[in-house]
Amino acid sequence: MLMKIAYNHIYVHPLPEGHRFPMEKYELIPLQLLREGVITAANIFSPAPLEEEIILLTHDKNYWHKLKQQTLSEREQRKIGFTQSPALTQREITICRGTIDCALHALHHGIALNVAGGTHHAYADRGEGFCLLNDFAVAANYLLDQQLVKQALVIDLDVHQGNGTAALFAGNEKVFTFSMHGAGNYPFHKETSDWDIPLKDGTDNGTYLQLLEQALPTLIDRVKPDMVFYLSGVDILETDKFGKLKVTQEGCRERDEMVFSYLHKHQIPCTVAMGGGYSANIRDIVNAHCNTFKAAAALWN
Repeated sequence: MLMKIAYNHIYVHPLPEGHRFPMEKYELIPLQLLREGVITAANIFSPAPLEEEIILLTHDKNYWHKLKQQTLSEREQRKIGFTQSPALTQREITICRGTIDCALHALHHGIALNVAGGTHHAYADRGEGFCLLNDFAVAANYLLDQQLVKQALVIDLDVHQGNGTAALFAGNEKVFTFSMHGAGNYPFHKETSDWDIPLKDGTDNGTYLQLLEQALPTLIDRVKPDMVFYLSGVDILETDKFGKLKVTQEGCRERDEMVFSYLHKHQIPCTVAMGGGYSANIRDIVNAHCNTFKAAAALWN
């Protein structure tokens, strides 16, 4: 099997008291995929930390130095949602390196997936919403800087708009940002993506999948990407505590199959990050994320 999976072993424990971010999913996803025989150990790699010069292709130097030197203000930490720590910064730069490595693999073999990633709320000069550095932006800018791609497309199907990604690439014709997200969900101040599809609370399988099915051909024909970055958040699930949509496990699986089938048909490389998922039962989160890997493995094997 040619599919590669970036697995970051650096996680931050314990989380701040009362924190709701389900870090354990990152450990459970590869374990379940291995147990079910979807992948083998040969499919998994652990990325190294990212080099500073690559970070600075995307992120502001002063902001990066605050992360590196642990000098974020209390207000900046509250905005991010994490208390700063060296381990947290190390985790973030390792995730970013994993997404770059996935993109490099996908260019040659079609697809690669990061067990973490999808940190789309991070701006050039600040973090928000549990995101310190924007891994898709870092990877896209690296590929463009190295002249490995000419045109990138971000397909962001997390329930939350990719506000940081939209702001980072505003006016950049080489990266097209598409976000289909909950209109009444975080962030409450939305940025302007190249194409936004806001969803009403309670959007169900039929409406969701119909909108996506209509959008995909237009996106590919309009953008003509030679790399797609796909954020496959599972916070669209009806079981999600914060998502406000009514998409079932089956609907979420069909979403992934639709995206992958279209990209595979058009031979467009795809880099995937897992994004959000906040269902009360961790099993719902892990199963939905594992379905993303299964949909990819069914096509690229």
